[in-house]
Amino acid sequence: MKNIKAIRALLLTGGLFTVLLSSCNQSGNKGPSDTPTSGSIKISVDETFKPIIETQLNVFHKLYKNAKINATYAAESEAIKALLQDSARLAIVSRTLTPSETQVFEKAQITPRVTKIATDGIALILHPENTDTLLSLPQLREIFSGKAASWKQVNPASKLGNIAIVFDNANSSTARFVRDSITNKAPLPATAYASKSIPAVIDYVTENKNAIGVIGANWISDFDDSTAVGFINKVKVVAVSREHNPANPDSYVQPYQAYLVQKSYPLFREVYIISREARAGLGTGFVSFSAGDKGQRIVLKAGLAPARGVVRLVEVK
Repeated sequence: MKNIKAIRALLLTGGLFTVLLSSCNQSGNKGPSDTPTSGSIKISVDETFKPIIETQLNVFHKLYKNAKINATYAAESEAIKALLQDSARLAIVSRTLTPSETQVFEKAQITPRVTKIATDGIALILHPENTDTLLSLPQLREIFSGKAASWKQVNPASKLGNIAIVFDNANSSTARFVRDSITNKAPLPATAYASKSIPAVIDYVTENKNAIGVIGANWISDFDDSTAVGFINKVKVVAVSREHNPANPDSYVQPYQAYLVQKSYPLFREVYIISREARAGLGTGFVSFSAGDKGQRIVLKAGLAPARGVVRLVEVK
């Protein structure tokens, strides 16, 4: 009897230990909740890339039913901030990290991974009645620095008045690009106007003859997309030349695919995905998809230049 009681006590103790161990496992640290093709994460996206990234996400979600990537579209500075503060697993922006941003990851003992997925461009748009659709970089420098305040200073024959510059956001990547790559760090004129969104920029330009709008080319590059075609039909897209008063009109090019691939369009920029993921999770899965064959075909179809793959250019004479 004593042996039977001892065995029962041992079994009860063992059972209690198993229950306690199971309870600890359930309430303690859990393993990763996402894989490259399942789970849920948050990402932050420069809002100027919204059309192409929404298409990428739609296809990714259709392929992987158990995956949910929640994207927040914001100004570039806010997208980077979300990545640094660990409120977003990935950031999709048009630049790499600055030294100070890299230090934030170094202190957290994280090695961020940067993957280029496309080449986009900065598109300049005008009111349909504006005939000054061929502009050189020197002319743009005069406009965006405020030295050329009226269209008559750009073209003495112009019948338009003072130039109205409009961006989507004062902290947007397009505004930063203009300061870094066109005005040589010179501040934008006080008259430059910041609207609330890219569609608002397009609306402003269609309603104001003196306006010049600055948007991401991916908003007007997909000729199979009814929204993009609708935007294109509302405005004129500026052709830009690196030369001042070039002898050959072919020196002026628009921000469309062939010129982005060749990088002959002067106002091109790269699209990067920056990941803080330290393991092969859902973020890694989306990066692999975007940089892989399916993702790059989406970039190609959208009218941008893929980061990988061969694009065949055909010259029609």
